[in-house]
Amino acid sequence: AGDALLLYRMGDFFELFFEDARTASQVLDIALTTRGEPGGDPVPMCGVPVHAATSYVAQLIKAGHRVAIAEPTEKQAEAEAARGPGAPVGRGIVRVVTAASTT
Repeated sequence: AGDALLLYRMGDFFELFFEDARTASQVLDIALTTRGEPGGDPVPMCGVPVHAATSYVAQLIKAGHRVAIAEPTEKQAEAEAARGPGAPVGRGIVRVVTAASTT
């Protein structure tokens, strides 16, 4: 879904990163922050609470964007058993929302 904004579930929030975060923060009028500094540059990010995601997704669709929703595909214990302590939890796109899918 390279042409969609990626909402990446991390706990109780859907996070967006890089250009997706810049776009979403402008459309949704929410704060653009940063996270980490891989390669010396902070990563732009923003997020919305999972419990309110439906209204935020609707605003993004109304502004002409497609939205891909990524959810965890495993539990932390499964990730660590497969890839070692502290391994990131696998996630996958479970839904792509477009103007056509919301009518």
